[in-house]
Amino acid sequence: MRWMRAAGRGLLVLAVVLTGYVASGARADDGAVGGRGPLTLATAGDLTGYLGPLLEGWNRTHSGEKVTLVELPDSADETHAQMTTDLRSGDRSRFDVLNIDVAWTSEFAAAGWIRPLPRDRFPLKSFLPPVVDTATYDGRLYAVPYVTNAGLLLYRKDVLAKEGVAPPRTWAELERDAKTIAPKYGLDGYAGQFLPYEGLTVNAAEAVYSAGGTILGDEGERVTVNSAAAREGIGFLARGVREGWIPAKALTYKEEESKQAFQDGRLLFLRNWPYAYVVASAKGSKVAGRIGAVPLPGPDGPGASVLGGSNLAVNTHARHPESAARLIAYLTSGPVQRKVLTRGALPPVRAALYDDPELVRRFPYLPTLRASVLAAAPRPKSPRYDQVSLVVQAVVHDALTGQETPESAVRRLARELAAVSAR
Repeated sequence: MRWMRAAGRGLLVLAVVLTGYVASGARADDGAVGGRGPLTLATAGDLTGYLGPLLEGWNRTHSGEKVTLVELPDSADETHAQMTTDLRSGDRSRFDVLNIDVAWTSEFAAAGWIRPLPRDRFPLKSFLPPVVDTATYDGRLYAVPYVTNAGLLLYRKDVLAKEGVAPPRTWAELERDAKTIAPKYGLDGYAGQFLPYEGLTVNAAEAVYSAGGTILGDEGERVTVNSAAAREGIGFLARGVREGWIPAKALTYKEEESKQAFQDGRLLFLRNWPYAYVVASAKGSKVAGRIGAVPLPGPDGPGASVLGGSNLAVNTHARHPESAARLIAYLTSGPVQRKVLTRGALPPVRAALYDDPELVRRFPYLPTLRASVLAAAPRPKSPRYDQVSLVVQAVVHDALTGQETPESAVRRLARELAAVSAR
């Protein structure tokens, strides 16, 4: 997944890997407090090349703990598969620190793959409050937020200005404009990420949350999706595809495909992560200077986004846990977080950066993003999150393609999620 997909995109997936690996599987320092040594930082999707210079800054001042950068696959699913396969090897694991999708924290913590972290070691009070919740499981801190994300509604402000209408705040306004305004300009109405993959889980959860519903409760122990709110949210998306203001081709879109459609001037409205705003605003884009961003609409006003981003966690079997903790502190420090935004175009977790006048001039969407993050909610927490997501993707895709009604889809979701929780 690129650019912190579920999203993250925007998942910049990292794994810190030991380079001073001990022969024959022996464990250097045995995970003892104070263990220091060199590290390898493996990353997927560092499309802007910002991370190398950040690590050069670390290496200049940490000669005994130098970090070597290595890339994992670009796909979030492949990265998850490689991480979990490696972590299951226990003390033979190569990974010391994992930069995991925020939705994986519960899964990795419940499996015993990552260790609890002391809250007082990291500046959690300096972070946007909702992001800290994504790093906890069962009341304990198991990771440190590194990059956050929230979905935004991008729109063609030149088109809406010609029509004399404000950007939509409600689903009804979005639906009306997508139906009536978009065709006048040869545009498709609205798209998100509706291919059956993690992005569809995010889009479906946002629709359910915006309508006031939930999917799971009690750390995944309780299924809460069988509600009028879930039927309304999934019904809104299914109606859009059925009526055509969500084009059928959007059922094949992931983040990049949907961003490209908007950037090429083929869409009036797009739900995506902030990176899409940055790229679509860049020189050479067909819509540069003609786009705006607002919070995602909901039934009666602004809706709710799902939190994206990634968290830094320490492997239970880390060889150099002290170096791992020190690296995490460096990557979440104020100066480095600023570079995460300015060089990587990735949303930082430090709250003060969203009020910085210089940064707001350069990234005009920051106040909107801050509001969206503060109103956002995590994806359903579950120690079996990968299975939960697969169920949501499959069932919601059937609803979008008309194979199930929203009502039957919600009932099926409740049944299949209950089966996952019971395993």
